[in-house]
Amino acid sequence: MNSYGKIRDWRQTYIKDVSTDHDKLNRFHDEVIAATVECAMNYVQRERGDPPAPFAFFLMGSAGRFEQSVFSDQDHGIIFDGSQEFENYFLTLGKEIAEGLEVVGYQLCDGKVMASNPLWCQSLSSWNQQVTDWLTEANWTSLRHFSTFFDSRVLIGEERFLEEIKKEALTIIHSRPELFIRLVENVDFIKKGVGVFGQLLPGAHGEQSGKIHVKQTTFFPYVNAMRLLALKEGILAPSTLTRFEKIKADYPSLHRFEGYFMKLLDFRLRFQQEVESYDQAHLIAMEQLTKEDKKELKLFMKKGYELFSDTKKMIDNECSAWS
Repeated sequence: MNSYGKIRDWRQTYIKDVSTDHDKLNRFHDEVIAATVECAMNYVQRERGDPPAPFAFFLMGSAGRFEQSVFSDQDHGIIFDGSQEFENYFLTLGKEIAEGLEVVGYQLCDGKVMASNPLWCQSLSSWNQQVTDWLTEANWTSLRHFSTFFDSRVLIGEERFLEEIKKEALTIIHSRPELFIRLVENVDFIKKGVGVFGQLLPGAHGEQSGKIHVKQTTFFPYVNAMRLLALKEGILAPSTLTRFEKIKADYPSLHRFEGYFMKLLDFRLRFQQEVESYDQAHLIAMEQLTKEDKKELKLFMKKGYELFSDTKKMIDNECSAWS
């Protein structure tokens, strides 16, 4: 397809057909995003010529983890192998990709985690240095950037670039076990979705009033726990489900939570069918939930909190033994 408008129409026409199947939906998102990136590359090549160096376009966030719902915002970056003087070309490409994806139906990232931002579009050597700096600084912002980066996969281009950076990061983390404690602290706040009397706690203000923010209250504990385990075990794969599978033999007590996460993915899609924008994508109105739905959602929350708590205790204990 040679225009963003045609890709948008294709997305709008077929997304309903895959919106009830998590795997098919995410494969479709990949196809749409890849078509958009290729369209952007063609536009830039006509204006600026061929890419001056090999590169990788990679996805982060829910797209990186293969966990997008019907609506998603953008989280992506570029790694190029060559001189920093090529940065202008790839930033131009990143800007074109971001604008194209917005036309197609993917909202711009509020935090500017996009290849149009120099922070997320750099040479291979600069990326290695930046990730090293993030882990050396180890403050709240730098570790948040690192966690975002680690949940990534290459969609187009050289997969080895991303693999190299991740492996170097793991070497640094494993040489400084105290970083695990800092990484746990970075994601330790969990927005409570259940009150002391076992009642669901909907938002009280603005657009979230009377609604449960499923991403913050329910998804994050699973996602954050499995990222911490992936870092500990040297697992490069970003998908939460793949991470569950890879820890199965060594951590059966933690692997048992996989089934709840799989059911949570299906539960979310069930309430996505009438959603019309990204802003609504993570919210479920209390009035939509039956008594059985509420019971199921509270169970997902409870198990997510248990998984994160068990993971945190395990890391705390092991780090204490290392020190």
